[in-house]
Amino acid sequence: MTTGTDLPDAAPGLPTEPGTGGAPVLLQQRGHEYSRILALGAARGEIVVPNEELVGPIDSSDEWIRQRTGIVTRKRAGADVGAIDLAETAAREAIQKAGITADQIGVVLVSTVTNTVATPSMASLLAERLGAAPAAAYDISAACAGYAYGIAQADSFVKSGVADHVLVVGAEKLSDIVDPTDRSISFLLGDGAGAAVVGPSDTPGIAPTIWGSDGSKWDAIRMTSTYAEWRAGGEQPTIRQEGQTVFRWAVWEMVKVAKQALEVAGVTADQLAAFVPHQANMRIIDEFAKQLGLPSSVVIGRDITDTGNTSAASIPLATHRLLEENPSLHGGLALQIGFGAGLVFGAQVVVLP
Repeated sequence: MTTGTDLPDAAPGLPTEPGTGGAPVLLQQRGHEYSRILALGAARGEIVVPNEELVGPIDSSDEWIRQRTGIVTRKRAGADVGAIDLAETAAREAIQKAGITADQIGVVLVSTVTNTVATPSMASLLAERLGAAPAAAYDISAACAGYAYGIAQADSFVKSGVADHVLVVGAEKLSDIVDPTDRSISFLLGDGAGAAVVGPSDTPGIAPTIWGSDGSKWDAIRMTSTYAEWRAGGEQPTIRQEGQTVFRWAVWEMVKVAKQALEVAGVTADQLAAFVPHQANMRIIDEFAKQLGLPSSVVIGRDITDTGNTSAASIPLATHRLLEENPSLHGGLALQIGFGAGLVFGAQVVVLP
């Protein structure tokens, strides 16, 4: 065993620097100067659930849900379809459109709060299904901000040389964790997955990310009980939110984050081609656009109308739809922002694939 004054000679082949006492200097790897989103993929639950099917248990109406949320229908998956299945479908589309093969992916990131087990991660199972193993793989638990978190990490991985290509997936089966009698959130939620392949670029494709959290508001969106309480005979944990708290936070605080994201990207609102916020609620989306002063030329993602709120999947799903319906947006700039349970948030400006 050596002490601080008895260091071994530098390892063969490793350089040494003056002033280090002969200690080896660790080699470093450098990646690509820039990264971008190369392609997107999408998958939605196959069952269309209109408002009329949900209003009975919550003593509500189709009109009330439309006025409060903008949702007409939501997509939900059948009993035999899991979030991992949706993730696989979305990922395969993104990989194919990116023009790469699964074995070229160095990292698989899955943002989800609805994995059916604590371990193994959904990401590791997805990597195996796709043929991406032995890619590094892990889940991100950042709820509705998870996709933005994943894009931030993918950007850094490509630039640092950790991987040439990173798969980022937001995948949720929220119908598994809703209480149909809960008036706060049950009628909002849908099932789906959105995927992106991030890879090298000759020009900047992902601007710096503004992200963070506010754990003091952890109970604004929460599970109703713990697994320990459930095992002890309590009710199954389901998701619930404090609607007014979330609305005020999303509109007033998240607008500040969105403006910061524009600032660090060096662009102004009128230079955007699209704005894709988390699909939480149409009233939030509309107020967001108003507070940002978006000109009419900016196309706004409004996938919530017939997909519902799909948490981590909502931004890539909404972006995927925008590009299908508006091909002229390809290559334009989009501001995307996710925000949700935690409370957590993340925003960045990206070049649309």
